[in-house]
Amino acid sequence: MLRLSQRSTLARSAWVRCSSTAQAQSTTSSKSTSSPPPSSDNKKNPLSRSNNWKTRRPHINPERPRQWDRPLAPGVLPALDEALRYIRQDSHALRAEAQYSRSVLREAESSPNPDPELVKGLKEKLAILEVQSEVNRPEVRWNFRNGLSDMTKPVYRHLAEQKWSNDGDLDLLVRRRPFSTHCSRSNPAQMERIHQMNVVPDVLPSLHPSFDLRLTFPEPPPQSVYLRNRLKRQHKQVEPGVFLVSEQTRKQPTLYASVFHEDTRLYTLLMVDPDVPDPENQSFTTYLHWLQPNIPLSCATRSIEILEAHIPYIPPHPQRGTPYHRYILLLLPQPSATELVSVPTLSDADRLYFNVREFTAHHGLDGSIGGGAHMWRQVWDEGVSQIYATVLKREEPRFAVPPKPDRYADIRGIRRYIK
Repeated sequence: MLRLSQRSTLARSAWVRCSSTAQAQSTTSSKSTSSPPPSSDNKKNPLSRSNNWKTRRPHINPERPRQWDRPLAPGVLPALDEALRYIRQDSHALRAEAQYSRSVLREAESSPNPDPELVKGLKEKLAILEVQSEVNRPEVRWNFRNGLSDMTKPVYRHLAEQKWSNDGDLDLLVRRRPFSTHCSRSNPAQMERIHQMNVVPDVLPSLHPSFDLRLTFPEPPPQSVYLRNRLKRQHKQVEPGVFLVSEQTRKQPTLYASVFHEDTRLYTLLMVDPDVPDPENQSFTTYLHWLQPNIPLSCATRSIEILEAHIPYIPPHPQRGTPYHRYILLLLPQPSATELVSVPTLSDADRLYFNVREFTAHHGLDGSIGGGAHMWRQVWDEGVSQIYATVLKREEPRFAVPPKPDRYADIRGIRRYIK
């Protein structure tokens, strides 16, 4: 996580203290200047009484944006005026320093023999200054909280990554140590789903997500048969590790990504089930459900649209008699950010016994340096039989726990004491 300078920290703390004081004073002043109580007629009629009070403010979104406004007018609270003045001065000073660093960087890059270490250090310093010069401004915080962020700006990418890595979304998915980026830090109490359910090391030896990958499926069908065809089910975001039913996952999910790098990089999408029974080897194998290479992602990406996949989506179909199946969705970075990866097309028979580790090693896909991940679980239900009949078009297998051998079967019918 990006370390703020001491003066920026002081400015931010002053702003928080003054905001709380301003809010308290604003509440007190509003109570003293409030309108007189409604008349006796209004007390009898609750509808007329409600019209005398202000309604709540409209919802803020990109279609109906609002600009940040001071909580108090200038001169009402001198401490607030001083805090805002300090924040503006600090922002201007950091902008000037960033402008100077930008000019030094241009000179270093245009020199006949540029020093790689110097250029790298100047770029890192410039990235930090660009965030520090904007991160404490009240209008920036206002835009970020109300969904008006411009992800092409470094300060909003920093705030989004900080929120994702520190506010619980990454904690719920995966636990890891911070990797080498100038503003990435994860909490120690992570690794909820990926390690708890043994996705690592069953599927990949290591996995360190670097951006937020989300997916939505339709809501589960209602219990009432009467309402199933009468209610329009909305798409809801899926929490990692939850149980879904086959009717929800019949069609491919809608994918959303919050990527924190400005340049466009290529990723490969994989969806696998590592819990398919393998009776011949008395073990489990992996089934490939979905594959799409060369997906471009950047900070401007919101949703990931895959209309015609390289290997089409096959809905999950956990076999009857088996425990729950884990369905892992991976977006792994390709070795080159611009060069396309050539992946052979697999038949439906080749989806079974798919080796994720061999595939990632052959194509240079490394989940330990970044990417996105998600997972959910499913068990067999009646909808799985329809998938075997209509999608897979083959007989549905059934499994069961083999019976334990009876050690006393040979002597169970023998009389022991009577001839």
